[in-house]
Amino acid sequence: MRDFKIYVSIASILLIIYLVAQYNKPSAINWQPTLAKNDKIPFGTFILHNQLTTLYPEAAIVNTNKSVYNAFHNDSLQKGNYIIIAKNITLNKFDFKEMLKYIKAGNSVFMSAFEFKGFFADSLQIESRAENSTKNVSLNFVNDRLKAGKNYVFNRDINNQYFSSLDTAKVTILGKNYADHCTLISYKFGKGTLYLCSTPAVFTNYSLLTKQGADYAEKALSYMPQAGYVYWDQFQNGDLPEDLSPLRVFFANPALQWAYYISLFSILVYVIYEMKRRQRVIPVIEPLQNSTLEFVNVVGQVYYEKRDNANIAHKKVIYMLEHLRDQYRLKTNRLDPEFIEVLTKKTGLEVAFITDLVHALIFISAQHHVTDIELIRLNKLIEKFYSQTGYNGK
Repeated sequence: MRDFKIYVSIASILLIIYLVAQYNKPSAINWQPTLAKNDKIPFGTFILHNQLTTLYPEAAIVNTNKSVYNAFHNDSLQKGNYIIIAKNITLNKFDFKEMLKYIKAGNSVFMSAFEFKGFFADSLQIESRAENSTKNVSLNFVNDRLKAGKNYVFNRDINNQYFSSLDTAKVTILGKNYADHCTLISYKFGKGTLYLCSTPAVFTNYSLLTKQGADYAEKALSYMPQAGYVYWDQFQNGDLPEDLSPLRVFFANPALQWAYYISLFSILVYVIYEMKRRQRVIPVIEPLQNSTLEFVNVVGQVYYEKRDNANIAHKKVIYMLEHLRDQYRLKTNRLDPEFIEVLTKKTGLEVAFITDLVHALIFISAQHHVTDIELIRLNKLIEKFYSQTGYNGK
C-alpha cells in the first residue's frame, strides 16, 4: 500500500511538471495572412498602422469599418488619403462610382490586395496572378529617384503577385519585379490618383521588420501626398471590431447557445401561464373623443379675431424652412440663388415656381406687417409646393 502511494505521488508530480511545461511552452507562430491592423503575427499590419503617424505626421489617422459605398457616399470623408490593404478587394459599380468622386476631388486612394474583383477590376481591366518561379521574386521602382541600387528581395514568396493584365493606355507603371511584370501602378482621375499594388504582404510585420521592407513600404506610400486625414479601411479585409457583447460567450459555444434559447423559452412559457392564471378582469374604458376639429376651429377663430397676419406668416415661413431641412437636408441660413438651384434639382419642380416661393419666404421674413393679400399669396405658394412634391403633412 505504501509503494502504491509513492507511485501515485511520483505520477502526480510528473503530471504537474508536464502541465506547467505545456502552459509555459511558446505558442506556435501563426503564419496566416490576416493583414489585420491589430495583429502582431508575421502577416498582420500592426507595424504599418502604427507607423502611419510617422509617414504622415500632419494627418489624423481614422479607422473606418464602413463599406466603400457608405464611406465615400455623401461627402462623408474629409480631404486626404484612403488606404485599403486586404486579401482581396471586391467593388461593385456603385462602390467604384462613389470612390471616383472622392478621387476626382483631389484625394488619393491606395489599394493593395492579392486579387481584385468585381465591376472595379473589370472597368480597369486588371487581373493578378503569382509568378511561377522557384526563387524569391525581387521588386523595384521605375522612378530613378526611388529606385534602389539592388532589387528588393523578400522571403516566403510574399511578393510573387503581379498584374498579369492591365490597360497600358490609361495606367502609369510605378514598380516592377525581376520579370518586368508590373506590381505597382496608378491611375489619374480628375485632380486625384488611384494607386494599386499587387503585393500586400510587403506591408506586413514580417516585411517591415527588415530594412529593405520598411524602405519599400515607405517609398510606395510616399506617392500619396501629405494630407490632413489618412483613412484606414477595415471593411474590405473583414478586420471589423470584435463583438464585446456579454452574450458573445454563449453564442460562440453551440451548447451554451441552446441553453440560452431554452431558458428564454421557459421564461416565456412561465410568464404566459402566470398571466393566464392571475390576470384580472380588464375594465372597459370609453375611448377619448376626438376633439381635434373643435380645437382647430377655436384656434382659427382666435387668430381671425386678432388679425395678426405677420405672426401667422412668420410661423408658416418657419415651418416651411424646417420642412426643407428635414425632407431635403438643406441648409436654410442662406436663401441665395445656389439654394434655389439645389432645391429645384431635388424637387424636380420648375425653377420659376421655386424662385417665387423662395423670394416670398425672404420677403415675409423681413416684414413686420403683412397684408391679407400677401398672406394668402404665401399660403398658396406653400400649399402648391406641398401638393406638387406629394407631401401630405404627416
